Amino acid sequence: MTELAARDVVWSAGGRPILKGITLEVRSGEVLGLLGPNGAGKTSLLRVLAGLRRPASGDVRLGGADVARMRRRALARRLAIVEQSPEVHEDVTVQETVALGRTPHRRRFANLARDDHRAIDRALVLTGLSTYRTRTWRSLSGGEQQRAQLARALAQEPEVILLDEPTNHLDIRYQLEVLSLLSSLDMTVVTALHDLNLAARYCDSVTVLQDGVTRASGAPREVLTVEMLRRVYEVDAVVETSVHTGAPVATYLGGAKESRLR
Repeated sequence: MTELAARDVVWSAGGRPILKGITLEVRSGEVLGLLGPNGAGKTSLLRVLAGLRRPASGDVRLGGADVARMRRRALARRLAIVEQSPEVHEDVTVQETVALGRTPHRRRFANLARDDHRAIDRALVLTGLSTYRTRTWRSLSGGEQQRAQLARALAQEPEVILLDEPTNHLDIRYQLEVLSLLSSLDMTVVTALHDLNLAARYCDSVTVLQDGVTRASGAPREVLTVEMLRRVYEVDAVVETSVHTGAPVATYLGGAKESRLR
C-alpha cells in the first residue's frame, strides 16, 4: 500500500522554481532515500511532503488523504519531520524536548499521561539518550542535538517520519546506529542523505533529484551507477558490490572528465 505520495508537485520561492513536477510514491514500511547535490530540492521537497509548504500545483497524499486539507493536529499524529536546524527558544532539557513529540496526542495544558511517558522512555532508549534526560539543550553537541530531535519525532509515534540529513554532525558509529534504527522501525521513512554509500546500504529505494527534477528512482543497485554519478554529481567513480554488506559501493576517482573540460 502506498503510504505517502507526491504527484506533479511544483513549488517556487521568490519567483524561482525549486520543485518542477516531482512525483514519487513511498510504500508502507519502506525507507526511501532522497539523494542529489546541494540545491537539488531535497529539503524543499521534504517540507512540502510534511505540509509545511503548499505546492503551487500537484498534491501530496498521506494514506490517500490530501495533506493540504488535513488539520495540523491530525497530520502531526500521523507524520513527523526532523529538520537540520530546529529552533529551540528555551534552554530545555532533553526530556522536555522529547516530550514535545507528545503534543499532538494531548489536550492543551494536560499533564503527561502514562502512554506519554512510555513513548518518551522508548524514544530515549532507541536513540541512546536515556542518561541524557536532564542535560540542557545548550550543553549538547550537534550530534546529540540531532539525536534528541530524532527522539522527539519517535515519541510522536507517527506512521511516517521525514528526516533532513539525520546523520549530519554524527560520528560514524551513530551514523550507522541511526540508519540501522530507521530501517528497523515499523514506520514509513523518507530521508535526505548526502552519503550515497550509506543510502545504498540502508534504503529500500532511492530518488535522485537535480535542479528540482527527478533524475533517477528505484532500488539502490539500479540507481547508483557510474553513469548517474557522472551525470548528476559530475564525478568519475567505480561502483562495486560490497562483499561485506551486499550493497553497491561507490569509490570516487575525481571530477568527471567532461566537467573538467567545460
